[in-house]
Amino acid sequence: MSAAPTPSVTRGVALMIAAIFLFTAMDATAKGLIDRYPAPQVIWVRFIGQLTLVLLILRHRLGPVLRTRFPVLHFWRSASQFGATTFFFLSLPYIGLAEATAIADLNPVLITLGAALFLGERLGPRRVAGVAVALIGALMVIRPGAGVFTWWALLPFCCALSYATSALLTRKIGAQESVWASMIYAALFGSIAAGAALPFVWEPVAAQDLWKFGLIACLGTTAQLCIIRSFSITEAGIVAPFAYLGIVFATVWGAVLYGQWPDRWTVIGALVIVGAGLYVWHRETRALRAS
Repeated sequence: MSAAPTPSVTRGVALMIAAIFLFTAMDATAKGLIDRYPAPQVIWVRFIGQLTLVLLILRHRLGPVLRTRFPVLHFWRSASQFGATTFFFLSLPYIGLAEATAIADLNPVLITLGAALFLGERLGPRRVAGVAVALIGALMVIRPGAGVFTWWALLPFCCALSYATSALLTRKIGAQESVWASMIYAALFGSIAAGAALPFVWEPVAAQDLWKFGLIACLGTTAQLCIIRSFSITEAGIVAPFAYLGIVFATVWGAVLYGQWPDRWTVIGALVIVGAGLYVWHRETRALRAS
């Protein structure tokens, strides 16, 4: 598979960073809501909000968007995206935001390896080094043996597996279909799946929390647009290491919103992660300019 041109790499990286920033902002908002409302209710709002926004945007051209050549791939991509959101949200009452994000952010390793195994993308030394160094940074943040790895830690790990599957399927469909097709099918699947639990768990929403539910819908929708476009125009192995920035963003949100200030090792690990992502981007763009 030929490498993407340099402008596409830059746009793909920028879209990935924007998506991760928005996703962590959504997760931080969800953490506060899940302390007071059942997780399925918060998850349903995330997806029904995306479905509503997409339907409003596509109201005059919905028919052509719904026609797809990949119904099976869309189903599994939607299911894996729903799984990623569900596993992560369910972990938030039991694990700190930064710790849950750090465990979930093992997904770049899975994406890079999966892209080489299933999509035929090259697994060169630069990508391997970037992923390995970023993984070391992630381990500095979560520090195995420091109390983070409880049974609840399996939830963000399952989130990582689901997210990697969704990313690889997004890359597989790629530019062959409109980004809106992926958006609407994922939102429809999530709305139906989470909605099935609502009759058993629904809690009345306080007026002061309405804007937070609306914010989750907007942040999740915009982030999903960015990440689908990123994986559609740029090889998964290039943009995957930048997902580690989620640890950095989540640490900031945790400190600002919940008073969970990072310790020295979290700061060091975050700097390692950022450096690894910048290294991959720099070497990839240099190699593409020289080719």
